[in-house]
Amino acid sequence: MLVACWSAKGGCGTTVIAVALASVLARTAGEAVVADLAGDVPAVLGLPEPDGPGIADWLEAGDAVPADALARLEVPGPGGLRILPAGAPRDVDAPGRGDVLAALLGADGRPVVADCGSMPVGTRLAIAAAASASLLVLRPCYLALRRAAAFPLRPSGVVLVDEPGRDLTAADVEDVLQVPVRAVVGVDVAIARAVDSGSFGVRLPRRLERSLRHAA
Repeated sequence: MLVACWSAKGGCGTTVIAVALASVLARTAGEAVVADLAGDVPAVLGLPEPDGPGIADWLEAGDAVPADALARLEVPGPGGLRILPAGAPRDVDAPGRGDVLAALLGADGRPVVADCGSMPVGTRLAIAAAASASLLVLRPCYLALRRAAAFPLRPSGVVLVDEPGRDLTAADVEDVLQVPVRAVVGVDVAIARAVDSGSFGVRLPRRLERSLRHAA
């Protein structure tokens, strides 16, 4: 199973949701992979940046890489997570390789959550389009909803990051986008504290875990 998390506007919390969802899946399956296509997964988990190659290097290597090369890039994370790091900080657009990467992710039966970041293009867009579940992470903000409605990729579901005082509801989002809201995550100071303290991967806030349990 490959789940892609992405947003049509920055600042929606896509990486936090992707890591949390992978953690929830790891608790059920024993192990889950989080594919870092946006570059912030280690920071959210309070881990140092991996110093080895990553997805960008795999893409740049082309078709000559061995079949098991992708799995050998994984580094261990907390709570049964395996992290597929982003690699060198460069934007590698490898036409056609995104589909190959999507097919390989999760091919061994482990659940994989790909953090495709905001406004995905190129390989990130290909992964989000090819995933078995493509989840738009969205705040109930008119500007974010407007961008999501105009975005060329239609998600299979929405994770709504709900904020107090907003007029837009889950029903409004479903009406505009014509896809179901699969989870509503309330803005919670416990989430920010867990990320800031580096304990997010070890002690996932319970409200967040409950909200995401059936998102995928």
